[in-house]
Amino acid sequence: MPQLIRTARVTGLFYLGLAVTGALGFLTVRPMLFDADDAGATLANLVAHESLARAGIALELLVVLTQALTAVWFHRLFRTVDSTAAGSIAAFGLVNAVAILGSAAVLGTALRVATGGPGDADTVQLLYLVSGNLWEVGGLFFGLWLVPMGWCVLRSGWLPRPLGWILVAGGVGYVLMTFVAYLAPGAGIAGDLLVLPATVGEVWILGYLIVFGVRKQAGAGAGVRKQAGAGAQERAEVGAGATAA
Repeated sequence: MPQLIRTARVTGLFYLGLAVTGALGFLTVRPMLFDADDAGATLANLVAHESLARAGIALELLVVLTQALTAVWFHRLFRTVDSTAAGSIAAFGLVNAVAILGSAAVLGTALRVATGGPGDADTVQLLYLVSGNLWEVGGLFFGLWLVPMGWCVLRSGWLPRPLGWILVAGGVGYVLMTFVAYLAPGAGIAGDLLVLPATVGEVWILGYLIVFGVRKQAGAGAGVRKQAGAGAQERAEVGAGATAA
């Protein structure tokens, strides 16, 4: 039980790191540098605020790092609950991390173009647009990882059941939003509402994991599953011996 709680809390802390670095990098630093309507302004911002641009790249790398660690620790937390779902959380999270890694590389290229001589404003603007689209399409897998995460919450009973359903709904909404962003870019608030359950679910689960870890009965449930698995293995071995005889 103490080990399970530690794993849950470390998972929550990694998830908090992902949320903080994403908010600081994508939602705070990027808008200070990127002007979607003026390529010249974007170039000027990068030249005038090179240190801020480098900090933005570092934050994107921290997003990659924390998401990778969160994905692995979610697998470690839920692998005894449902190995397929736990593996899916890790796989989908890592794919999204790779998308953000590509975005960080593109931002690094944009900064080099801007500061390495007479910068080409159109090239810098294009690179920032590519970076933004990497975040956009990566949202597909960010949504996908919430679905098995919610499923594991529901199956384990270690966290509140409503949280599991919110995560599943949030994952579906995030996947739909990725398509809406390209099929109906003018969706406005309707599109924003699709990702609302995901935001609620993410804040809830990382807060619950950090504060509580898991419910007290989780240890007993894990013990029952372990005994059941051992019993199944023993029956298989007995059956194999009988067949051989």
